[in-house]
Amino acid sequence: MCFLGATDLSSLGFRMPEEEAEAVQPWLLLFLCMLRKRRRCSISAQSEASRRTDEMQRRLRLRQYHMQRQKRLLMLLIAHRRREGPFIRPCKWPSIRRSHWWEQVVMKEFGPQDWLEKFRMSKDTFFYICSQLRPKLCRHPSHFQPTPSVEKKIAIALWRLATNTEYRIICFLFGMSHAMVCKCVKVVCQAIVSHLKSLYLQQPNEQGFDNMARIFNARWGFPHCVGALGSLHVALTIPSQWSSDYRNSQCWYSVVLQATVDGLGKFWDICAGFPGSMENSAILQNSYLWMLVREGNFLPEPPRPFLGVPLRYVLLGDASYPLQHWLLKPYREHRSLTQQQLKFNYRLERAHSVIENAFLRLRARWQCLLKHNDCLVELMPTMILACCILHNVCEVHDEKFIDKWLEAIETSEFSQPTHPVSESMDDNAAETVRVLMSEYFKSNDEC
Repeated sequence: MCFLGATDLSSLGFRMPEEEAEAVQPWLLLFLCMLRKRRRCSISAQSEASRRTDEMQRRLRLRQYHMQRQKRLLMLLIAHRRREGPFIRPCKWPSIRRSHWWEQVVMKEFGPQDWLEKFRMSKDTFFYICSQLRPKLCRHPSHFQPTPSVEKKIAIALWRLATNTEYRIICFLFGMSHAMVCKCVKVVCQAIVSHLKSLYLQQPNEQGFDNMARIFNARWGFPHCVGALGSLHVALTIPSQWSSDYRNSQCWYSVVLQATVDGLGKFWDICAGFPGSMENSAILQNSYLWMLVREGNFLPEPPRPFLGVPLRYVLLGDASYPLQHWLLKPYREHRSLTQQQLKFNYRLERAHSVIENAFLRLRARWQCLLKHNDCLVELMPTMILACCILHNVCEVHDEKFIDKWLEAIETSEFSQPTHPVSESMDDNAAETVRVLMSEYFKSNDEC
């Protein structure tokens, strides 16, 4: 341990006896250790400062890159819109500031076609929705956190639902932060569900079922029926730990919408949010609709007569649902089917197309349900339900539907999964209802 002797001290200019050198040696060693430690701390502080400077420069370069990319995306959007038709007078674009785009362009320059294309509804219907949701969305402004107007919040949400545009583009268009845009979409969807569902999507009463049965028979030629039942898979991007639950049979991630529509293609029962790996029969048995049927609160009492037999109203489903006394599905295709059974299949499939058409119009109008949706999985059921309610709003207010929107569905890369259910799940007693319907169609054809 004694590595500093008199010779070491003498080399430093100190001359003392060996005994005194040994006494001073521990203090000299401590002093040297402190010097080395201080030097290491100094070097570490310099490297940390250098690292922080590099990180700040990297973030600055990244921020500049994203800002330039947003500008390029906006210019592409403007150029695309100008190729389709005049968006606004070109001379006004250079004078429009980012924070005034909503007030100066949308509110003053948008024509009827622009409102329909970007918000899927007319300006009058837009402000009607604003008046309905104002009590929920209106809040007192804060000096520390200014809030956008109710109209601007709803416009942001509708733009997102209609076009599935990336959040960063919406942020640039409306001059708001990413967090505020996400919050607007979430809050508006929740407000639509809580305030408009009771007006535009609710279970009919006894008289409502009777009217629905008459309309369904008049439009689709299927008697004693109040609606069609179907399912739709909505694509989404999810965390890897949930992949096994939300991966459907077509090997893409989705959540399932189970819906019932009337003869006019309007939704009146919705169940959304089940993972894509679940079959339609399992979703039905876990839905609120199934519970209402089991408790006897679904269809009106007493059963209405049909061909002299008291019979409850029925719904129409496809091969992925079990046969029930209140839910009819086609006969399984095979060579031994009779002409009467084939006729029944044709009439049922023809009438069941009402929900397929409703799903087409729903996805074409609200394309967030058509493409990959990058929102949180927890928000998906609310967003899907909000889109169904808005679909009913547009149908009730006779909003124009542009057939060009359907082109996006034709080019979609997602094919809907199919899950034919086993006949062992069918209710054998329900076969009498299907036979009764088959006899009705046979007697009508003979007449």
